[in-house]
Amino acid sequence: MKRKAYIWIMKILMWISVAITCGLVVFVIGFVLYKGVPNITWKLLTTKPSYLTKNIGILPDILNTFYIVIATLVVVLPLGVGAAIYLTEYATNKKLVAVIEYAAETLSGIPSIIYGLVGMLFFCEFLKMQTSILAGAMTLVIMNLPTIMRTTQESLKTVPQSYREGAFGLGAGKWRVIRTVVLPSCVDGIMTGCILAIGRILGESAALLFTAGFAHTINGFVDGLGRAGATLTVALYVYAKEQGEFEVAFAIAAILMILALLVNLAAKFTGLYFKKKVE
Repeated sequence: MKRKAYIWIMKILMWISVAITCGLVVFVIGFVLYKGVPNITWKLLTTKPSYLTKNIGILPDILNTFYIVIATLVVVLPLGVGAAIYLTEYATNKKLVAVIEYAAETLSGIPSIIYGLVGMLFFCEFLKMQTSILAGAMTLVIMNLPTIMRTTQESLKTVPQSYREGAFGLGAGKWRVIRTVVLPSCVDGIMTGCILAIGRILGESAALLFTAGFAHTINGFVDGLGRAGATLTVALYVYAKEQGEFEVAFAIAAILMILALLVNLAAKFTGLYFKKKVE
């Protein structure tokens, strides 16, 4: 009887925990969408701010967000995936690998505001990049590199060792085994980690406040990398905190919420697609 009572109590507590968690998620998503979606207009999405006409538009912020995502991924994906492949497949010094993995886990837990401060001092001032999209992207590279590396490492470790031994037995070289056997077998996990990194880039604001700036100007991709620009998250902070435009802030929050949901769905379906393709 005591065991049955204990099991029922634990089940009730777990159901309560699930209900509270789901309720909080639904409340936050519903509240943001309820307050923000009615304020999303075509004019808001396709115009830039004008202090003369008192027009508010977020087109520059959307473009800057796109620029910084592309610039970050171009650098962080080769570095993160390459480092993970080396540490998992090539490195023989296990103590060094353990130290690097510990350092990566430590870097993942550092507050983003510290990354912003370091990025401002190193990229903006020491390397003379000034406050720019490129400086912000390089800061985000440092922030997301441990995540990409550790996610890829865990995906590589899920590939059975027998796959590698079978390929070696057929006479394949080390790189050929990695390229034709190992990577295709774990590409679903790698792609999922990369897409989730996009979600972190979209939601970052503290580090970009110091490095990318607040400018709401429209620039081309190449020209924009060397100039200051506010992303959607930074624009949300500016409109809510500095200008008191809470309707615009909630509209931006709703857009970011929708983008985050799309990124998570993309990660899920991409992982399933590559997993079925491999099977």
